[in-house]
Amino acid sequence: MWDIAFYLIVIAILGGLAAVAAYFGRHYLAGGTGSPGLFGAKAERRLDVVEQSSVDGRRRLVLIRRDDVEHLIMTGGPVDVVIETGIEPRRSRIPADRQIGDVAEAQPVFSRAPRSFGMAGSGGE
Repeated sequence: MWDIAFYLIVIAILGGLAAVAAYFGRHYLAGGTGSPGLFGAKAERRLDVVEQSSVDGRRRLVLIRRDDVEHLIMTGGPVDVVIETGIEPRRSRIPADRQIGDVAEAQPVFSRAPRSFGMAGSGGE
């Protein structure tokens, strides 16, 4: 009985050594240097969650960045939806032409010609 256990242990050790040799041999034949993946530098992250916000109890808006391009997606509903893609990320909150002490004028989002009191129903004609 001890003979069978001894041979099983020897086979397990030899199999482990063969697996380690194959791992390092494959890396060596691929042209790598040093130990692959053990203590080497990690690759730069390509994907990052920039911001997320809850829409309701189930759905979330998520702004993700992939390779310096941002994408806005909505998750959690019956179908995940890509809302906008190819968004250029903001580099800074203050434009380069403004100084920190400057006060910017508010720009209207929507503007129309002012109406007088009698023009509300006529459409301005």
